[in-house]
Amino acid sequence: MNNQKTVVVGLSGGVDSSVAAYLLKEQGYNVIGLFMKNWHDDSVTISEECPWLEDSNDAMLVAQKLNIPFQTVDLSEQYKERIVDYMFREYEMGRTPNPDVLCNREIKFDVFMKIALDLGADFVATGHYCRTSTTVVKNNGEDLKIHQLLAGKDPNKDQSYFLCQLSQEQLSKTLFPIGELLKPEVRKIAAEQELITAEKRDSQGLCFIGKVRLPEFLQQQLAPKKGQIVEIAADSDKYNNVAIDGITEIEMLQNISAKTTYNVSDGKVVGEHQGAHYFTNGQRKGLAVGGMKEPLFVIATDVSENIIYTGQGKNHPGLYRRGLFVSNEETHWIREDLKLSIGEKLATKARIRYRQPLEDAVLYQTEFGLYVIFNNPQSAITAGQFVAWYDGEECLGSGVIS
Repeated sequence: MNNQKTVVVGLSGGVDSSVAAYLLKEQGYNVIGLFMKNWHDDSVTISEECPWLEDSNDAMLVAQKLNIPFQTVDLSEQYKERIVDYMFREYEMGRTPNPDVLCNREIKFDVFMKIALDLGADFVATGHYCRTSTTVVKNNGEDLKIHQLLAGKDPNKDQSYFLCQLSQEQLSKTLFPIGELLKPEVRKIAAEQELITAEKRDSQGLCFIGKVRLPEFLQQQLAPKKGQIVEIAADSDKYNNVAIDGITEIEMLQNISAKTTYNVSDGKVVGEHQGAHYFTNGQRKGLAVGGMKEPLFVIATDVSENIIYTGQGKNHPGLYRRGLFVSNEETHWIREDLKLSIGEKLATKARIRYRQPLEDAVLYQTEFGLYVIFNNPQSAITAGQFVAWYDGEECLGSGVIS
């Protein structure tokens, strides 16, 4: 029994965190429910979809049903500062941030965790589909206890990617009660316990904000400005990569990871847009250019010149490349004991977006940063997004794509 251990559960008003709280109570923990209010501005949320008021009410009803203490904490100031402002800065620079990964690192497992520990909690828990484990490694002859972040048992719901920025310290105080379960099992438990969230749809959209009209959200800060949409032909000379003999390994890594750069003269103008910073690589919607044989996809954006480069069809060569680069400042190892030294490399599996199947890759640590080179070309590698690397089920680390 864990009578003496107190755990604060982040109750979001969804089924996953509700069942997490129930399971912890069953395991004998002293459970406290906490709802995080992170957003006030309803003008950009599609209110029917995910109003925080309804969510906090559902969270409160779950806490009542489970007979656990409940309170709401307002973290909207920290959320605006650490997530929203960051997002605007990234979009302005032509990068595409991942607010969910950031929200976990900056809010749930930092600000929220500190509040929970101040309340006397031994652990925090969330309804994420992932698991933790511990292992012992030798460090200078001493035994070192290491916390591992493992994929959730449900292959369709594994959320380890969203937690790829967590630290040893954060993992040591975190519980993921539903990580061993499949989603239908979670819903079944909720129904058996008559929890109000049993049939509730999973929330979509920005972490904690709900379904946001992203262009309007961005327009609050980033003014629209008209620019050209340029189409690059699939047989453009840009894609004739000639193998260069006698180059160093670093030069080879740079070549494989380099983004293709374009000028207006490389293609033809096919339309206009309202602002390059509203678009991201691989995007298909919102271009509003008709009369093409195949749909247009964004292959590059140039925010300084305010130009969007596009190509026809999802197999356009401009969408694909095999390598990416992560600067040293933006490289994060969950498994600090496995961190590569300069000149070292590691065969691994990696993904560049949530729910993407893991792909074979090799990490190369150089003086300047980390190169991730995939065996197969990847579609829409996007600056500002996260790459996460794995050994089997274990997430070893991650980084922001440069």
